[in-house]
Amino acid sequence: MSVENDGKLLVIRMTGKLHKDDYQHFVLIVEKAVQKNRKVRMLVQMHSFHGWDAGALWEDVKFDLQHFNHIERLAVVGEKIWEKWMATFCKLFTTATIRYFPSEQAAEARGWITAA
Repeated sequence: MSVENDGKLLVIRMTGKLHKDDYQHFVLIVEKAVQKNRKVRMLVQMHSFHGWDAGALWEDVKFDLQHFNHIERLAVVGEKIWEKWMATFCKLFTTATIRYFPSEQAAEARGWITAA
């Protein structure tokens, strides 16, 4: 996992399988951005992503509950149908506006997430 922090916009690139340590690093970055901006936008790009191990999944659940109101928009760019399903499932855990984009529409995802 790598995170690009551009103030209010966080770009997260996920590959392989996520572990608890990945999430702990990610959460610190998000919390600093939330403290500074109150609300953030996230562009999540998945490439050859294989999900979470048990520790990372628990960290994800805790993150979702803690930051329910802090994410303004979430764009998910993925390659697989389950990633699209995941974007839909996330709507239960946030007040954010969420959209899924197939990987060939990555430029459109960035445009949508940065639009006023």
